[in-house]
Amino acid sequence: MRIEILGAESLGVRGLCCVVETNDRKVVVDPGVALGFRRHGLLPHPVQVVASERTKEKIQKALEDATDVVISHYHGDHIPLVAANPYQLSVERVAESLKYPRLWVKGITGLSLNQAYRARALAKRLDRNFTVSEGKVDSHLSFSLPVPHGEVGSRGGNVMMTRIEDRSDVFVHASDIQMLNDEAMERILMWQPSIVLASGPPIYLPSLSFEEQEKALRRTLRLAEEVDILILDHHLMRSKKGEQWLDRLSSLSGRKVICAADFMGHCRSLLEAERVLWYRKAPIPEGWHEAYARGEVDAQTYLTMNDIHL
Repeated sequence: MRIEILGAESLGVRGLCCVVETNDRKVVVDPGVALGFRRHGLLPHPVQVVASERTKEKIQKALEDATDVVISHYHGDHIPLVAANPYQLSVERVAESLKYPRLWVKGITGLSLNQAYRARALAKRLDRNFTVSEGKVDSHLSFSLPVPHGEVGSRGGNVMMTRIEDRSDVFVHASDIQMLNDEAMERILMWQPSIVLASGPPIYLPSLSFEEQEKALRRTLRLAEEVDILILDHHLMRSKKGEQWLDRLSSLSGRKVICAADFMGHCRSLLEAERVLWYRKAPIPEGWHEAYARGEVDAQTYLTMNDIHL
């Protein structure tokens, strides 16, 4: 089994996209990317835009020969969008490639109106019927029934998790569970994975109480004891506090608990957490974002300022 993580917060963008190659399949999970549209009152810095463009290119290339594509839910950082903003992946860039792979998709029951709209719009643009995959098994691919997006009853609705088996390796993609509910955890443990890629808790949100953080810690420690490699990213790595939480977890567990950048052998690039610092380091001309949206400028001139791996 070969696993490549294409986009995640420790790699400079919002998302949890990965490619899993087995003996006979190439599975792309959650082919989407986004940047936090506003953070600390600021639009994305151009170094983030560079990271976004690079991630879009990687996803586009991965989809060209994918045999299977999985969509865990319909938030804008997990799918190609019909009405994408400049920092998201437009379906127009990948529509041709998405005509051919098997599609394994989350149903729209229990989702917000926005998510349901995005699902229908994507199916219409691709001219493909979306067959709900929750609870299905297809050879070495398995999909969970809906589990909560974060805490039970959250506005995020629910998500679908994916299990991929290849000989002795079992990989689980647990998108946006955030370690905030027991239901998702029990399902993952039942699947007996060797490698898990999941969203950690959103430490950056003031609404996440200390008690919930500690519960998330206990759940994660339990999972870390049962798997060979635990990769936590996404919501967790949107702040430096999240990075500290991950490092504390790794120390407490004594096991291999890492982020996406660690797994890929790259330097951690928490660009969203560092947005204010980047604005100070490399000020942006007035009107730059509007010009970028019109296609009049690109972010490549900022690449030389960026000493991170993109």
